[in-house]
Amino acid sequence: MKWQSSRRSVNIEDRRGAGVPGGVAATGGIGTLLLALVVTFLGGDPSVVFEQGPGPGPASSAPQISQAENDRSAEFVSAVLGETEDTWNSIFRSEFGSNYQEPSLVLYTGATRSACGLGQAAMGPFYCPADQKVYLDTSFFRDLSAQLGAPGDFAQAYVIAHEVGHHVQNLLGISSQVQRAQQQVSRTQANELSVRLELQADCFAGVWAHQAQQSRQILEKGDVEEALNAASQIGDDRLQMESQGYVTPDSFTHGSSQQRAKWFSRGFESGDINQCNTFDVAQL
Repeated sequence: MKWQSSRRSVNIEDRRGAGVPGGVAATGGIGTLLLALVVTFLGGDPSVVFEQGPGPGPASSAPQISQAENDRSAEFVSAVLGETEDTWNSIFRSEFGSNYQEPSLVLYTGATRSACGLGQAAMGPFYCPADQKVYLDTSFFRDLSAQLGAPGDFAQAYVIAHEVGHHVQNLLGISSQVQRAQQQVSRTQANELSVRLELQADCFAGVWAHQAQQSRQILEKGDVEEALNAASQIGDDRLQMESQGYVTPDSFTHGSSQQRAKWFSRGFESGDINQCNTFDVAQL
């Protein structure tokens, strides 16, 4: 990804090294990553999950990241967020005749407070609709490559764009509609609604990639393949197989590997948010 010349976002809140009010320890170590990712990527209310205490094992078990690597990651995140801002500002003006409310992105180390509860590094990146912020410990990028088999800077950009996609859903009122609907149906049906919400965020990430490429030529050879691989690697079926050795489709909350790659592709190929209505199709 050609991010070095991209505009840097000013909506970065850097809490790295700040610690957590109340002295809450950060969970750490690669051993907890896949289990935590299943909780985060496969759904669950962050306000419940994030408030749970640290898991077993010392926080120091996680590999240390150099200051130079941290600084480069922060620059990269700021550039990608800036790219999403430019794209969604344009889409909101053209599609809705309104201004896009840009989210903040919080960089943190280990653990941090959010309006959705305690965010921990092992949980992976997340979006909190209550404060309209994306939360990211950049050590996740190393784990994305080493543990989940999704290397490359555009794989990382896809993850950020997916979380920003949730912000777009929040602004459009889609998230709240889904939450209300989930309260009136069975657990299986609620999970299916969650899958549709997550796949739409994947599609929105694809729309962003398409529009950014058309406007600013940010892509390099192999970037799209990196994003598709990342989408596939964090499919419910793969994560469930990794964590428990079998797959239970009724409990899917984010979509299968095939579905996640499919909807990112749909957004990228069309560049049209109107093609991302996952709630109006029978077959995902």
